[in-house]
Amino acid sequence: MNININTFTKLQYNDDHIHVAFLSPQRVISSAILNGGLVKADHIVNRKVPLNSSSCEAPERSLSDYANTQGWQGNVVGMMTAASMNSLRIEQACVEGVDITVLVTTGVNNARRAGDKADIQELLGITEKVGTINLILICSAKLTDAAMLEAVMVATEGKSAALQNAGILSPVSRLLATGTGTDAIAVVSGDGPQEIKFCGKHVLLGEWIGRLVIAAVTSSLDA
Repeated sequence: MNININTFTKLQYNDDHIHVAFLSPQRVISSAILNGGLVKADHIVNRKVPLNSSSCEAPERSLSDYANTQGWQGNVVGMMTAASMNSLRIEQACVEGVDITVLVTTGVNNARRAGDKADIQELLGITEKVGTINLILICSAKLTDAAMLEAVMVATEGKSAALQNAGILSPVSRLLATGTGTDAIAVVSGDGPQEIKFCGKHVLLGEWIGRLVIAAVTSSLDA
């Protein structure tokens, strides 16, 4: 299915992936496996992978190869999830001319609470756990670097609030979960014309990010 998210973003999704394409490169800050950090991106992909995989290929290489097979040109920010693409939920709002869109896929097989004892007791260890909550937040306004990080914070708090409202427990501590062990997030700053320097919980953009994330994650948990 293909959807126009806003004037510079198109969404295409099927059983194998969620693909966000930008008409021109956009600033993205993310914790993605492929091209994570602060980058200019032409695409974001959230790819469905098997719950149990015998592949020895590095995840970033697998995502890069997948993007190439799809013919996506330019810089691709890539996430993976074992969650069904049927868990995709989209929440949108237009606030004072600024378009805000939240895309979420949810799996909570490895729900965790911040501070739980880690499965991998090595600083350089890599987990193979699955059950990820992947979240993409797209804002049409220009966000400063600080505002983008603030958006990551508020969206993460919104995700945690939704999990707590749903009573999702960590199997490690048996306390309310704040996420899963493999969650990923991407925040997209648009081309404006507005420029926003702050989006914490005291300002309107922060309020709407929180609202939309809570709504999207809550609905996705029911998928």
